[in-house]
Amino acid sequence: MKYANLVIDNKSDHTDQLYTYGVRDDAAKTGSKVYVPFAQGKRLREAYVIEIDDHSGDGLGNRLRYIEKVDEDVSLSEEMIRTALWMKKRYICRLIDAVNCFTPVGEKSRRGQRKNPFAEETGEPSSVEELTRQQQKVLQRIGQAAVEKKHARFLLHGVTGSGKTEVYIRAAQKVLEQGRNVIILVPEIALTGQIIDRFIGRFGSEKVAVLHSKLSLGERYDQWKKVRDGCSEGGQIVIGARSAVFAPLENIGLIVIDEEHETTYKSDHTPKYDTIEVALKRMQDKDNHGILLLGSATPSVVSYQRAQEGIYELLELTERYNQVVQPKVSIIDMREELKRGNRSILSEELCRKMKDTLEAGRQVILFLNRRGYSTFVSCRECGYVAKCPSCGLSLTYHKASGQAVCHYCGYHQSAPHKCPECGSQYIRYFGSGTEKLEEAVSELFPDYTAERLDLDTVKRKGELTRKLKAFRSGKTQILIGTQIIAKGLDFRNVGLSGIISADVSLNIPDFRSPERTFQLITQAAGRAGRGDEQGDVVIQTYSPEHYAVNFAAAYDYKGFFETERQLRAYMGYPPYSDLFQIVFTARDEQAAKDGADSWYRRVRERLAPEDRETVFLPQQAYLGKIKDIYRYSMLIKCLQGKRQEYSRVVAAVREEDIGNKKKAYTAIVDINPYSFI
Repeated sequence: MKYANLVIDNKSDHTDQLYTYGVRDDAAKTGSKVYVPFAQGKRLREAYVIEIDDHSGDGLGNRLRYIEKVDEDVSLSEEMIRTALWMKKRYICRLIDAVNCFTPVGEKSRRGQRKNPFAEETGEPSSVEELTRQQQKVLQRIGQAAVEKKHARFLLHGVTGSGKTEVYIRAAQKVLEQGRNVIILVPEIALTGQIIDRFIGRFGSEKVAVLHSKLSLGERYDQWKKVRDGCSEGGQIVIGARSAVFAPLENIGLIVIDEEHETTYKSDHTPKYDTIEVALKRMQDKDNHGILLLGSATPSVVSYQRAQEGIYELLELTERYNQVVQPKVSIIDMREELKRGNRSILSEELCRKMKDTLEAGRQVILFLNRRGYSTFVSCRECGYVAKCPSCGLSLTYHKASGQAVCHYCGYHQSAPHKCPECGSQYIRYFGSGTEKLEEAVSELFPDYTAERLDLDTVKRKGELTRKLKAFRSGKTQILIGTQIIAKGLDFRNVGLSGIISADVSLNIPDFRSPERTFQLITQAAGRAGRGDEQGDVVIQTYSPEHYAVNFAAAYDYKGFFETERQLRAYMGYPPYSDLFQIVFTARDEQAAKDGADSWYRRVRERLAPEDRETVFLPQQAYLGKIKDIYRYSMLIKCLQGKRQEYSRVVAAVREEDIGNKKKAYTAIVDINPYSFI
């Protein structure tokens, strides 16, 4: 008799364990999706087989129940199951949540045939570029690892415009020649279209599959099946954002993570996984033994430090592919603009350079990482500020819709024309977002077409692609947007990048805010001068003396890294520690606070006396209430070499909570979060 130890597809901590069922035939194997009777219900429940053995159900006797049905369309490989088990331990999450990262979203097409949304795509014309000497050297090293089918880890540090994408394409080609599969990850869905064009143009649409959340549910299922059914044959390329790291491929020879520094590679939903760590785990697995290739013009401090320590092998591209020098950078002190009477969102220098660039027939990109028209609505008579009733946060004014909107829960109301508190007419809108920037640009440059690209303008399917194509073709001369447009977009005719406010990211309450500022400035600056002529960059800031701004303006990554590394070593921040954040939520504020206090006491009790000072007192979260849910948080600073010990402690406290049916709060563990709100 064969037995299957399986996990039930049920979102409950109380069923987060393996259940043993009998196997009547050999249809079920490790990774199979099955249907089984469970608990007292008559309805069959979905489950996934974690392992098959000969003895685990020997003592169950009449209590043994059997697998009733095996789903022939959905199954996972043993490597995927091993990775899911590792994720459960690494991220202290439910096993089924980890397993479901690999399973398809959506349902099988009722038409009985798959639809490939990219079947008609011809891609970007495949003009094979002549490689630079640096590209050749980099590819020689990657190619050697591919041919030897050895596990290898590379960090490719290449300045903006140095030809990293061509390196990815050639590396993929080398791996495909070995009969193996490839995953290409980009940080934003906005970037998938650009890179899909490049890869389809080189390899054809049949070899390329796409996995991301902007596809319809039917398309997502069909793409998943296309990948899974062809995974054993080799020669497939899967392209997508973060979740594509879970592509149901076998025999993976290469995973590329482009713009590896981006925070979007850290999941903000359960399980709160780190994409780079998951990719590394898959490449280390005995069934893959593949190459992990991280690429960035501004590697994260953590990744670059790992390269210094020899954990990654560092590869460098220090020159732009077209040999055009980096754009000229100007730092504008907005305090001086104010003294001269300029209250506009645009400095005089930026306006002048925009005029010169547009008249020369080149395009302009303006970057402001803040949506909406104004950041808050206030009464100048009594000081009233319009706030979300569910979150207590300031509402952002959106002029086009006439609404004041909460960007956290989606609550919206008509923007007030008079104060609801005192009745005054002196309601004013403060701060600036992309909507106000678009209005100011249209007034100053009425003869040119400006488009805005942010979450508010790309809600409809296909709108994002349309806007990017309009800019690429030259129909749009000025592109205004949030961080979406700072990440890896390649437009040859951009002559000027304007960073409207470098202070937005500097003032985030996070130890990484200087790093994010340096990265955003460098990446936004890198959109200019990618053709045959040098570009210009204008950085507007109220903090022109900040080291992140100055190192970015000088294109001095190594200077920034060394300064930041020393600060983090002194303060004990990553890469010199792991940070555990536990967020406690409840409808009753006291319950959330009590949960945090209880965890604080129990975690400290389990740690050695010398480690107890690394557990910081709980406090109300930066966003203390969202959607009428109160939030408290606790931070633990785990110094190098102790992550496993601290994880065991946190997991033990979480297990205690599962057995406590009286608790009125939920505790969510996030290890090395990219947001502390």
